[in-house]
Amino acid sequence: MSDYIEQNLDRDGIDRRGFLKCMAWAGTGAAYFLSGGVLRSASLSDLAARPALTAKDLLFVQISDSHIGFNKEANPDVVGTLRAAIDKINALPVAPAFMLHTGDLSHLSKPSEFDTLDEVLKSAKAGPTFFVPGEHDVLEDNGAQYRERYGKKTLGDGWYSFDSKGVHFIGLVNVMNLKPGGLGSLGREQLEWLEKDVAHLKSRTPIVVFAHVPLWSVYPQWGWGTDDSAQALGYLKRFGSVSVLNGHIHQVLQKVEGNVTFHTAMSTAFPQPAPGSAPSPGPMKVEAAKLRSLLGLSGVTFIAKKRALAVIDEPLAATAPEGQSAQNQIGIDNFTFAPAALSVARGATVTWVNHDDIPHKVAADDKRFVSKVLDTNEQFSTVFDTPGTFGYYCTIHPHMTGRIVVK
Repeated sequence: MSDYIEQNLDRDGIDRRGFLKCMAWAGTGAAYFLSGGVLRSASLSDLAARPALTAKDLLFVQISDSHIGFNKEANPDVVGTLRAAIDKINALPVAPAFMLHTGDLSHLSKPSEFDTLDEVLKSAKAGPTFFVPGEHDVLEDNGAQYRERYGKKTLGDGWYSFDSKGVHFIGLVNVMNLKPGGLGSLGREQLEWLEKDVAHLKSRTPIVVFAHVPLWSVYPQWGWGTDDSAQALGYLKRFGSVSVLNGHIHQVLQKVEGNVTFHTAMSTAFPQPAPGSAPSPGPMKVEAAKLRSLLGLSGVTFIAKKRALAVIDEPLAATAPEGQSAQNQIGIDNFTFAPAALSVARGATVTWVNHDDIPHKVAADDKRFVSKVLDTNEQFSTVFDTPGTFGYYCTIHPHMTGRIVVK
């Protein structure tokens, strides 16, 4: 244990630097290799122990949800845990042909966050990195900054395709134009492009699709799915091997439907609860307890408690946010507006206060008001001077909805 416990600050057998070493065991990335025409996945640790692949085989890795800029309790050192994942990639016996990053590169779409990510990725001993955006990468400018940095040769909102060793890769964007109460969406223009993109391919061509939000209904109540994914997958039915890689939910889930295998990836930043196992998604705040019993499992997750790091066991019960009961104030907590329905007099000012560790952006259904991106403890106010009922939602997490009734 002395190799991993360097500063036992809280006498719980865990310390920050030691945990990052343990991350080298557990891993937060996935490796994929095509051998004999079949795409297979493995944890980075498992692949490190495999014999060297042949020249005909294809090896690439996926990382996701690095959330550079996040610094809350769930993980105050997202750069350190991203570097731990890169170290595992660099330890592979064969350098990957390329990396896929399936979105949420940044936490608040800030230039400095993208700069930091670029600097860390430079140390990866791999080929080029291919990106798709997450909702956190397109917060303020409809994705213009993201596309300028990572999508100069892409189409539309950032979709594209490429080929490698006989495999056709398709990068899709499903985080733009999210509607109130809705799931991720691809949109008509992208779907038309996808149909044309695969039309010329032979049915024996292996297909790998990668996007941020899952293309299957993991848990629609939390927005974990894509509303028009069935149409997209319909264009791929004739292919014998289709693999779909996603991020967004910060955990490993797999599903097979006919010729399609779905994989979701862990985050390098923080974990989220299993679908439906907590009141809401978001960075998990839990008791530190079971590090040693969980190390090495693909589901290992982590959280900072004071100055020490531990592995997530189960979510804590949420506490009511301060100020939620204040007059004409709506608290944002656990990915919920509280109260979800508020009645006010004409001319009243309504204030939203974000108590979550994740940013939110409040907008009226008809766009008569739109807030800035609200990070933790930030607030937005607007005056309601017209009688009526006004629906609103979070443009980043559109399953979050509420309404204001002005009398």
